[in-house]
Amino acid sequence: MTIQIPFDNSYARLPDRFFTSQAPTPVAQPALITVNRLLAAELGITLPEADDEIAAIFAGNALPDGAAPLAQVYAGHQFGGWSPQLGDGRAILLGEVVDTRGNRRDIQLKGSGPTPYSRMGDGRAWLGPVLREYIVSEAMHALGIPTTRALAAVTTGETVLREAALPGAVVTRVAASHIRVGTFQYFAARQDVDALQALATHAIARHYPGADGPLGLLKAVIAAQADLIAKWMGVGFIHGVMNTDNMSIAGETIDYGPCAFMDAYHSEKVFSSIDQFGRYAFANQPNVAVWNLAQLATALLPLMEKREAAIEVFTEEINRFPDLFNTAWHEILTAKLGLAETEADDAALAFDLLTAMEAGKADFTRTFRALSGEDPGLAAQEFDDPAPFTAWLARWRERLTRERRDPGERPAAMQAVNPAYIPRNHRVEEMIQAAVSGDYALFFTLHEILRTPFEDQPEHRAYQAAPGAGEEVTRTFCGT
Repeated sequence: MTIQIPFDNSYARLPDRFFTSQAPTPVAQPALITVNRLLAAELGITLPEADDEIAAIFAGNALPDGAAPLAQVYAGHQFGGWSPQLGDGRAILLGEVVDTRGNRRDIQLKGSGPTPYSRMGDGRAWLGPVLREYIVSEAMHALGIPTTRALAAVTTGETVLREAALPGAVVTRVAASHIRVGTFQYFAARQDVDALQALATHAIARHYPGADGPLGLLKAVIAAQADLIAKWMGVGFIHGVMNTDNMSIAGETIDYGPCAFMDAYHSEKVFSSIDQFGRYAFANQPNVAVWNLAQLATALLPLMEKREAAIEVFTEEINRFPDLFNTAWHEILTAKLGLAETEADDAALAFDLLTAMEAGKADFTRTFRALSGEDPGLAAQEFDDPAPFTAWLARWRERLTRERRDPGERPAAMQAVNPAYIPRNHRVEEMIQAAVSGDYALFFTLHEILRTPFEDQPEHRAYQAAPGAGEEVTRTFCGT
């Protein structure tokens, strides 16, 4: 049986200047690592029984019927610097499907060979970033955060040269779309108003069908990004490379390069090796989002009839982001504290805990999970100096007395929003090193644990632990 994918390729029907039509470059010896059968079923994909047939499809060696392979072009600001042409330098969009819930989804191969947008690159990926993206994107989905998904991972039987000769691999990514802020910037920079209008029309129909023109699109993207970044921060996630070409207008997390999850809480934490000045630090992510969204607004301006009036209206919308974000962020923090009702000082109570955590070098995930237990006082064990936390704990307990919810319901409610498990950086690196040596056992174990991150899983308690001496990961890398 051959693979059956019900393609309906709307992006391929846009003008030719939106992409380059190109098939993936075949690899020497594709071998399947894993395929996400639950996601495949959700997408309406019927998979072959044989692993080698699946591997051939998701390595790019066999093109499914109905595919319209292409590499998308876009531009972007990278760390604030303008790049007028970027694009899919190591990815090929196979096509789109309308899934079983009626949602349109892209299916894309990453690491599938060079394209006209490769900028001197080899178009390939090595095993580490492929497995990182698979693990982290699926974990984010399980954590309830809008994200691209991972459908399959395969090895290529080839080596790629980075800092050393490393095993090659391809990951199959599923996204609501791959339209980025940088896609709009590309056409705006070229003063290609016809293409810009076609892109906006396509994006509105695909993602925000209730939006009224460019202004409605901008409003919708602003709201989606405010919600997304608040959810990121609620699990201690740091994207690490929030360039405009890495901001999806669909409001999904996209491009898991130098991303990381905080262990000890620090508001200015940075992991990305290329973020030398902390542009994308944990607490700066909302500010960067505002900057990126301002670039989207600028790109949409040519579609407005009255430019000066549009600048004023667009500026007002961009200025609404902080309130939208703060509302979402406060709701997440108060839910993490088990507060079902709202009082004026609740946000301050949450921020005071974060301040104590930063001073006491307390683990972000473990502290909130301990607060969710039958004995919240055990969270004091996470602090170098527990005294500030102990004082805060008394305030929190007093605040809980004014909740109308049955106190017995509090632990379960808090555990539903405070995960026991995240993709801890040292565990991800440990998994990658084992896989490079040919051992995928840790990959499958980590993936299985992270499918249910809010469950206690006593047999896997070791995966809740913060990194020990010599285990902490302080720098993460793009992997391109």
